[in-house]
Amino acid sequence: MSKISVMKMKSFKIILASLVFLSISCDKDFEEINKNPFSPTQADIGPLFNTVVASLRLGWNEQFYVHNETLYGITQLAAKTGVGFDNINIGIEEIWRDYYRGLVHIRELERRFNEMDVEEEALNNVRAQLKVLLAYKTFRLTDLFGDVPFFDAGKGFQSLDLSRPGFDSQEEIYKFLLEELRWVEENINAAPDPRTASGAKYVSFGDFDNLFNGGLWMWRKFANSLRLRHAMRMVEKDPAYAEPIIKEIIENDLPIIESGEEVGMHPGRQDWRNDGVNWSFREHNKLRMGATIWRYLSENNNTDGSGIYDPRANIFFEPNNANEWVAFPQVPDADTPPAGGIPYGEHRDNNYSIKGNANIYSPFNYYLIRDNVDIPEVILTAAEMGFIKAEAYFRGLGVAMDEGAAEAEYTVAVVNSIKFWQGIAAGSQMWANAPPVLSENEIFAKLNHPRLSIFTSENKLELIYAQRWLDAFRQPWEAFALSRRVGATPREGEMPEYYRLPYPPSEAENNPDNWAGQVARMGEDSEKVKVWWMN
Repeated sequence: MSKISVMKMKSFKIILASLVFLSISCDKDFEEINKNPFSPTQADIGPLFNTVVASLRLGWNEQFYVHNETLYGITQLAAKTGVGFDNINIGIEEIWRDYYRGLVHIRELERRFNEMDVEEEALNNVRAQLKVLLAYKTFRLTDLFGDVPFFDAGKGFQSLDLSRPGFDSQEEIYKFLLEELRWVEENINAAPDPRTASGAKYVSFGDFDNLFNGGLWMWRKFANSLRLRHAMRMVEKDPAYAEPIIKEIIENDLPIIESGEEVGMHPGRQDWRNDGVNWSFREHNKLRMGATIWRYLSENNNTDGSGIYDPRANIFFEPNNANEWVAFPQVPDADTPPAGGIPYGEHRDNNYSIKGNANIYSPFNYYLIRDNVDIPEVILTAAEMGFIKAEAYFRGLGVAMDEGAAEAEYTVAVVNSIKFWQGIAAGSQMWANAPPVLSENEIFAKLNHPRLSIFTSENKLELIYAQRWLDAFRQPWEAFALSRRVGATPREGEMPEYYRLPYPPSEAENNPDNWAGQVARMGEDSEKVKVWWMN
């Protein structure tokens, strides 16, 4: 990017940052808040688009109260070692607010596109990129809450009649977004210099695409990957709608995210610092390696780590203060020794070995949650795509049942997952003594272990789910969705009746009529209400 472009982008960020507005789905003093916040400026679509990209970042409170306090324990990707914090609403409010704040920018970009004096085809690429972001953000929100305000939301500055939007069904939202992503596949033009039939240049975001750096082929892949992910998510509920999408993508070999193309928010590349992740672990300080995930990393409980068969163990976790591998019981009893220590304190930058004498259970790897520059926030991996295809083949969803194809897809997916996580560690400049990077042949050899090999497994589908769950180690919301859909991810004890996040209290306060109507339809606003795509 040229120095002029960098200066221009920074100036626009300053202008946008100075705009004081929320304009969420509904809020206090909505007459003032819902005024068009963009009319006083001449901000270009590029910086505004990058504001939407930036909204993909995880919130600090979301990570603390929703991920660490709630979802890691529910999914058993980790163990919560003690009584936690009773204010999950802080994280819920942040998720809700950040989504609708970003939606306002999306609606404004849509409005600007509609008013541009150019050929409609010339807008195809920028419309496609925006549709993909809208789909990802909205799928994520509705998967957490169920029905949400959507079709009229984010438009309060256009009309006061839309300042308090009604709730839309998750089914309608899902099917709308899947059709929007189909439009992307059919209309995005990834040619080096795309032009309309009349020779007009396509409108572009130029250097302001901080997600894929203008790589339209990657936007197409991301769109199809989201289609595949969410068609599979709703397949139990509406197979007649979902299976043709799965079939189209797999049988036509449509482009999806491949190894080395994993989607994420990269602080160092995007000029921000991810300080929230370490804060959320350091201040929470109750997450440790649990017994459930330990069984999928080690064949025994040897504290010297001699039973570890999965190289991701040393990337996800580390030994305790006594340099021993010890899992916290997933279902502790009264005799379970309490956890403690300071394994996530930033003092370890200079005194790495000091985790506190009370740190008797294996914590998350310090560098995985400390490096605020080189460790990305994961959005979608190539491995996940492989596990979805493996499930489709094994169950005959959209494609003919083919156990051999399922085994092949699974095997490559595990390899891709290990490669991805090795790359995460190796790509960190802060990560001291990162685990050795295995070659692809060495990784394939690891898959001969009976706990990884699908060829010798007595329950192949359960293994597919387990490895997809494991790959989502830093995406507990994705593991949460998988566990709710299939009810067969690794765990000890019964699956909790926790199916969604309750709506934030601010929605009841600021959008009372629509909130009350929605709760009446649901029966209650609680975590026990299943989202639409669950059976």
